Amino acid sequence: MAERDSRPNILIVMHQAHSTPGRIGGYLTALGARLDIRRPSLDDPLPETLDDHDGVVVFGGPMSANDECDWIAREIAWLETPLREDKPLLGICLGAQMLTRTLGARVFSYPDRRGEIGYFPVQPSPCADALCATPFPRQVYQWHCDGFELPDGARLIATGGEDFPSQAYRYGDKAVALQFHPEVTYQMMCRWTMRGEERLKLPGAQPRHNHLEGWHLFDPPVAAWARAFLPKWLAGTLPAAADRARPVLEPA
Repeated sequence: MAERDSRPNILIVMHQAHSTPGRIGGYLTALGARLDIRRPSLDDPLPETLDDHDGVVVFGGPMSANDECDWIAREIAWLETPLREDKPLLGICLGAQMLTRTLGARVFSYPDRRGEIGYFPVQPSPCADALCATPFPRQVYQWHCDGFELPDGARLIATGGEDFPSQAYRYGDKAVALQFHPEVTYQMMCRWTMRGEERLKLPGAQPRHNHLEGWHLFDPPVAAWARAFLPKWLAGTLPAAADRARPVLEPA
């Protein structure tokens, strides 16, 4: 009988055919992890249990967590699995919004479709800086028109502007939700700003040259934080949340 590969196996949930896990995938691979990439929007199944996985990262996409699609509803319901099994869980942008809905809080948008597209400041709490040895980034790359409210039992760790005040939270000790995109490489940013050119006309969107210039100005602290954060997240050794979340979901 073959032995199970001892390397960490990370479930990577993506939402478009051409999407990649970017820097996050590269850093996890450098830590020795295997990446099991699933795309529920393309009918890839999500596992019934995470017995064969050591963590889950749910990435973004152009769709909304409020869209009335069967696969979105299934994925939101499925996120009970890593919460129930107490596995490291990282939700990024759409992934954070889906987790928010799983936890019973609201995901919202504005009638004029205003958003944050480009680099925007965030204000981390002291507990955000305590997540790992590197300070939480203060200027982050955003690409969203939806925002989320803070779920009951979650701990807000970063705030933003008036339109999208909730930017990052923890739920329990192993789940982290980020509105922004720490995975973005320069090549990804070039691709997004070309393929998503129409979105750069929305209220709150910055012109393309601001994105590319911002990467050189603001990306190094984001990269340093992600490099320091991911090993602790994967090992399940993030500092204990001061405010414990409500008991997580029991099997049906």
